[in-house]
Amino acid sequence: MASLAKKILVWLVLWAAVISAAEDNADIHDNSRISIFLQPGISFLSFDQREYFQDAIDTIYHEFLTQALDKRDSNNVAKQDFQKVNFCFPIYTGLQFQLRQDHFVSVGAGFIYDNESVVLTDQNNRSHNYSYTIQGFPLFLEYRFAIPVNLMTLNDGSLFSIALRWYWALPHTEIYTSWGKLNAETPFYGAGFGISVGYLLFNWKSMYVFGDLGYSSISVKSKKTYADIVPDGPEEKAKWNIGGIQLQIRVSFGIWNKPETIEEESAEKPAPTPETTKLE
Repeated sequence: MASLAKKILVWLVLWAAVISAAEDNADIHDNSRISIFLQPGISFLSFDQREYFQDAIDTIYHEFLTQALDKRDSNNVAKQDFQKVNFCFPIYTGLQFQLRQDHFVSVGAGFIYDNESVVLTDQNNRSHNYSYTIQGFPLFLEYRFAIPVNLMTLNDGSLFSIALRWYWALPHTEIYTSWGKLNAETPFYGAGFGISVGYLLFNWKSMYVFGDLGYSSISVKSKKTYADIVPDGPEEKAKWNIGGIQLQIRVSFGIWNKPETIEEESAEKPAPTPETTKLE
């Protein structure tokens, strides 16, 4: 947990530093018409079924204790517990279209991977590894739009945006464990939604960097039950969620950009004075 806390702290510090550095860039806009993007992030998955796996580990641990013949055997028995949160680093990539100024439609696909592993030691001092892995391949369609300036109290209000997403679960979205595997169904109508608040941090030539903080719910189910992948698991059909709270950084590269304007040059020319007019 200490290492997890350190990772979260580092991300938050970097996030704050980038935003503070971008405060002076009030007039930045994404000038790309079509761009490709890479979007890494951190996410706390909404996976409430983790308790099934912890219960299984506790049961195995008590079985080892009951099989101990003396105090020395009992002292050999030890266990680790699964983390109480499912923390992972999802990554997405895709294509982004700017319909008009600060209004975007994107399509993207990603990879979510969270492996939780523990080691138990039995009465004979032998080690046993148990694990479960949540794997997801989400596909999403996104609409992002800038928050109108008249609704913001900041001068750079146009830099803030809201993103709405709809997700589909692609094949190989699954849970596999030391005892079995669940494959998620992939209905054509989708698996969930997402919403986030974003900020255009800065740009360099055709590269634009956005930041997002939001929530997603990507709910999937299987024809199998949790009893197929964990001892004493529930007998009803399995359901789980691979969405959650997430912090993302999107780096986009414009492959088709708007033509550059010369407004800045004309603005820099001094206005004619009466003296210069008379000389002419």
